[in-house]
Amino acid sequence: MVVVLDTLSGRGPRHPEKANRPDAPILRKPDWIRVKAPSSPVFRETTAIVREHGLVTVCEEAGCPNIGECWSRHHATFMIMGDTCTRACAFCNVRTGLPGPLDSAEPEHVADATAKLGLAHVVVTSVDRDDLDDGGAGHFAETIAAIRRRSTATIEVLTPDFLRKAGAVERVVAARPDVFNHNLETVPSKYLTVRPGARYFASLRLLQRVKELDAEMFTKSGIMVGLGEERNEVLQLMDDLRVAGVDFLTIGQYLQPTRKHHPVARFVPPDEFKAYETIAYAKGFLMVSASPLTRSSHHAGEDFARLRAARSARGTA
Repeated sequence: MVVVLDTLSGRGPRHPEKANRPDAPILRKPDWIRVKAPSSPVFRETTAIVREHGLVTVCEEAGCPNIGECWSRHHATFMIMGDTCTRACAFCNVRTGLPGPLDSAEPEHVADATAKLGLAHVVVTSVDRDDLDDGGAGHFAETIAAIRRRSTATIEVLTPDFLRKAGAVERVVAARPDVFNHNLETVPSKYLTVRPGARYFASLRLLQRVKELDAEMFTKSGIMVGLGEERNEVLQLMDDLRVAGVDFLTIGQYLQPTRKHHPVARFVPPDEFKAYETIAYAKGFLMVSASPLTRSSHHAGEDFARLRAARSARGTA
């Protein structure tokens, strides 16, 4: 269960900026959104390793519907730099507020957990840290380096936009992750209400800059649908991403965390996701994952193997 007012931890409201908003209706989920409750021994093992290292995961903080499946396969997405975000996006369930100081031991903790979980592919994301001079880019770089020292796992980063943080994207790219992911989240017309702290073209420019710095580095971006966007807007967004050289596109259904969050405009049926996938491949993406339950990190390891294979087959390596 997801709550807006956290009265148990003593930390105050989880989303203070949303606490006084009027409640939005929550639509009943269709059958194609249903997932099984987690119960496997491997799920409990993964939970124990995450707790042992004092790590935060986006799987829990964002209320991901795929946590049962992923953690039952020892797959977890580590969220570095704390559990409190400096942004207040209308779709996101991550805590909002003033974050604490960085934990200098966190990169080693992430690396140790990666080794213990036996991950072949690890995904590292973060909260937005507008309070830091580099937006947390240095911490990303240190985490990548720590994982490299402890593991042969391929590394995917899912970064914030590093808005107005000169040199940040350059520092992360210099650390040589295998995949650089930054999500556009939604179409430009929805930014004011869905992602007010971000700028659509700044996010596009970040992805383009990654390719300028390292043309061989895989880039990836994702969006949610069901927020009230129009089909033609999604197709234009695909074109924008291709101009920026993005290799991999993910499209998933937006799910409303609480009544205080942005409402679901509609549940997009599976056949529309399939149509988006077909169109995206026709536009030149190397890899597309589009389904109601698609999330940025869902099946990330398998998708990375397919992404490499697709590039090799196309002869663009």
